[in-house]
Amino acid sequence: MGIAFYFWREGSVSTGTVVLILIYLIEMFGNLWDVGKAMGRISKNLADASELVDIFETPIDIRDPLHSEPLRIEHGKIAFDHMSFRYGKKTNSVFADFTLHMPAGQRLGLVGSSGAGKSTITKLLLRFADIQEGSITLDGQDIRHITQDDLRSTIAYVPQDPILFHRTLRENIAYGKPGVTEEEIIDAAKKAHAHEFISKFPQGYETLVGERGIKLSGGERQRVAIARAMLKNAPILILDEATSSLDAVSERFIQEAFSELMKNRTTIVIAHRLSTIQGLDRIVVLEDGNIVEDGTHEDLLIKKGTYYNFWEHQTAGFIK
Repeated sequence: MGIAFYFWREGSVSTGTVVLILIYLIEMFGNLWDVGKAMGRISKNLADASELVDIFETPIDIRDPLHSEPLRIEHGKIAFDHMSFRYGKKTNSVFADFTLHMPAGQRLGLVGSSGAGKSTITKLLLRFADIQEGSITLDGQDIRHITQDDLRSTIAYVPQDPILFHRTLRENIAYGKPGVTEEEIIDAAKKAHAHEFISKFPQGYETLVGERGIKLSGGERQRVAIARAMLKNAPILILDEATSSLDAVSERFIQEAFSELMKNRTTIVIAHRLSTIQGLDRIVVLEDGNIVEDGTHEDLLIKKGTYYNFWEHQTAGFIK
């Protein structure tokens, strides 16, 4: 630009030529600026791609057997036999020679302090991790001898923080049972007390819930997950703090729905609110991966042990 001004002062170039050179320079610097930003984006995307490749190259810990057995699980009898498990070689054992048997159709509540191993039992049953010793069997069939898809098709699971897909409410509920009818979806939503808030949305069941269900409250997400579990015709039901985000009134209604849902199903309920499990067939109290108490709500209160202390603390309102 300086050279152009010099020649303009000398009269060698016209004013129009100087303006033309200025326009060319502006365009050139604009394109060079875009190239600089593109190089920055390329560098960022290459770093992201490198992390993605690392994820793909990470060995899979849980693998299906090369020659899997056909699925024979029908009734839902669960047996943990002399099971030992730890999360890593350098960590302490969560379970050591742990044994727990559940007959088909039994409704069992798991109680214990944080870190006692309650949620780990559900992870092992769903085979999100494999035990180091012993066996876990369903109707006498070792879960390591069947595919993970077959195993999880027999279990309906409602976690404490359910994750929904960025799809419609209808699709999120119907996910539990492919080929479900509209009437079945609405019926399950009503039983889970989700129909009330779904009906208030302008688009109803066609409302998109956002990534991981971000557009819904915690209680609403749980009710959608409960409706999904109600649709799934699975012999085993796992409820992991499934009512933790509900108010007292909604919880009472859903407990009534759960009573219907648990019929003829082997059910494991993990709950810190003891009021949600007091009507179950059996309650197991865990401490440091061991069963310290086992019985009904009334039996455990009579023993005045760990469960009795939990109950007293909750009914008193505060833990001293």
